[in-house]
Amino acid sequence: MSPTSSDSRFPIPDSRPLVAGIDEAGRGPLAGPVVVAAVVFDPGKPRINGLDDSKQLNASRREQLYARIVERALAWHVVFVDADEIDRINIFQATMLGMRLALEGVAHVAHVARIDGNHLPPRLPCPAEAWIGGDARDRSIMAASILAKVTRDRFMVELHDRHPEYGFDGHKGYSTPTHLAALRTHGPCAQHRRSFAPVREALADPPLQALLPV
Repeated sequence: MSPTSSDSRFPIPDSRPLVAGIDEAGRGPLAGPVVVAAVVFDPGKPRINGLDDSKQLNASRREQLYARIVERALAWHVVFVDADEIDRINIFQATMLGMRLALEGVAHVAHVARIDGNHLPPRLPCPAEAWIGGDARDRSIMAASILAKVTRDRFMVELHDRHPEYGFDGHKGYSTPTHLAALRTHGPCAQHRRSFAPVREALADPPLQALLPV
């Protein structure tokens, strides 16, 4: 597991239930962590304009909304599940683990959770509902999707500084032609998910760089 980030404020009494929205970023990439966020808004406070599914927003807009979310949220928590853990328990279980830990980070505030998708993790600390397409339907899930996406993208840009040969700052670890070509040339780094087929294939064959004459 990697470090987490979180913040919370003392809730203002309100008769309406406090909902934790939960979403992830990074299930599909070949490298890097899966990141899960939970966000609880105060229903008595003004809404943040412009919230949407993070995939429908450009990077600049996501960054702007990230700052507003962490400023206005009653509580938020972000969890990293790293590549080693993904390889150990598989990406589905890693995502479920991240969702449970993210919810635990705001459970002192939340009455109920809404989790994007059609599966609920076991052993949750409060009642929860699975919302298919929740990142386009529920504002707290939209906010969680933005926190998760921005946090993961920042991580991948930092990873690019350590491993510029893969181009992580552009594709963020996804299986693009550029990334696959870099895998064939250089082989995988420590942040690549060995349980994913293209990485396994790269491990099975010597990197092209190793075959070049010195």
